[in-house]
Amino acid sequence: MWAPWRKTYLRSSSSKRSGCLFCSLLRDKRDKQNLVLFRTAHYAVILNRYPYNNGHLMIVSKRHIASLFQMNAQEKTEFFEVLEKVMSALAKAMRPQGFNLGMNIADVAGAGVPDHMHWHIVPRWKGDVNFMPVLAGTKVISESLESAYEVLSRALGPKARSVHPVVKRTK
Repeated sequence: MWAPWRKTYLRSSSSKRSGCLFCSLLRDKRDKQNLVLFRTAHYAVILNRYPYNNGHLMIVSKRHIASLFQMNAQEKTEFFEVLEKVMSALAKAMRPQGFNLGMNIADVAGAGVPDHMHWHIVPRWKGDVNFMPVLAGTKVISESLESAYEVLSRALGPKARSVHPVVKRTK
């Protein structure tokens, strides 16, 4: 299994960074290079550089806060607007059969960046967990980050409309 990008992750995980990873990304305006798909008043949507699955995104708070209790009313409202837009774009571009939504609050809960709030949105397909994690402790990601960035950028574009094939609304 060839996954050279993992070497960068393993090396960066073992050494301490100075400052906050997300604050650094948010200050930098090279969005495509940093996999930032779009920004709103309170959030940035970023492709996860070390994804659990194809299309794994993060909604990152622009404010450096660590707790839901620190969010103001506008941030809470906008979060759900961004979440709906992201899920709609993923549904349109990648046609997942489901989603995992999650956040790890604090390092004891598994947060890789414990002091800067962010949510993970992971598209899921039936059978997307194959034999590789069991036999080799490795997950197969079948699409490059660059390709996922292009597909999702188009789906999130100015003429994007809501698509909800996963969740059927009842009357």
